[in-house]
Amino acid sequence: MYDENINIELNDTTIRIVLIPFFGFVIPNVTGMIDNSHYGIVQLLFAYLYFTFIAFAIWQGNRYLLFRLRLRFSWLSQPMYKVIALVVSNIFYTIPISVGLMTMWYVFAQHASADWNVIYKATALCVVCVVFITHTYETVFLIKSWGTDKTKGEQLKKAKVQAELEALKSQIDPHFMFNSLNTLSYLIENDSSKAKLYNDNLAEVYRYILYNKDRNLVLLSEELTFAEKYFSLIKIRFDNSVSFTVASTVDHDAFLIPPISLQILLENAIKHNEFSERKPMIITLDIQNEKAVITNDIRPKKIKKQSSHIGLNNLGERYKLITEKEIAIRQEAKKFIVELPLLKTS
Repeated sequence: MYDENINIELNDTTIRIVLIPFFGFVIPNVTGMIDNSHYGIVQLLFAYLYFTFIAFAIWQGNRYLLFRLRLRFSWLSQPMYKVIALVVSNIFYTIPISVGLMTMWYVFAQHASADWNVIYKATALCVVCVVFITHTYETVFLIKSWGTDKTKGEQLKKAKVQAELEALKSQIDPHFMFNSLNTLSYLIENDSSKAKLYNDNLAEVYRYILYNKDRNLVLLSEELTFAEKYFSLIKIRFDNSVSFTVASTVDHDAFLIPPISLQILLENAIKHNEFSERKPMIITLDIQNEKAVITNDIRPKKIKKQSSHIGLNNLGERYKLITEKEIAIRQEAKKFIVELPLLKTS
């Protein structure tokens, strides 16, 4: 919905420079108010200058009223009042100005008396022209208002999407750090040597997050390298109880993906399932039909911890905002499968 009261720049200088003299010439000739055969060059010049002045007075006065009425009445909420106001202002300004100035013309031209039939005809023609020009102005205003409001709406929508995206991105750091610090705390208590190795690798992984948190898309090859580094943290804690395999042989530089997408899925698989060296958690990634397909076994933990659901919800929302595509989540034969749409680099 457009806003009529929005500030619109309307450059109508050229059209006024052209049409005001045009009406000043046409109207007195069409109505017979000027007889070219009875005037000399100087008189004709004066006559056309005078009628150009009349056209100027009528145009400028109605233009001023039109601009004032735009601030007072709206086509959307007060269409009837708008029409009445425009018609009344056009008529009650144009008629007195036209009749008064044209009557004075007969005085200046030294006619014995004013020809009222000609004056009425010329005045009626002026009113018709004013109504037509007013309609043209209003049409231009409505088109510009609609276009300006559309642009403004798109800018607001873009700003809203960007704000939502930034809010989702801000959740990544604390969520990742919270889980990582919990793991580090566990290792410090149970295996100090692994804790040191975990801490060193964590610094490198977190560097990737900081570097890419403000980017909307990264190369799939970069994200895979990060995912493997992140999974090395998981391996430090769980050894051979977990496995992550990339089955794809396609060119990973040919695709783009929102950063820190795979890490969320790896974390989700480890967090919600049971596994051991005897029954390791096997996670696989494959590229099928321009989608990254991540699969893991479903072995729900017997004792479930309360989940904030930040991970997958965050990923799904970020995907929609960045790629305008949705991730697909399904379960098949005790397998949990997530499909992430990929974007081509070219």
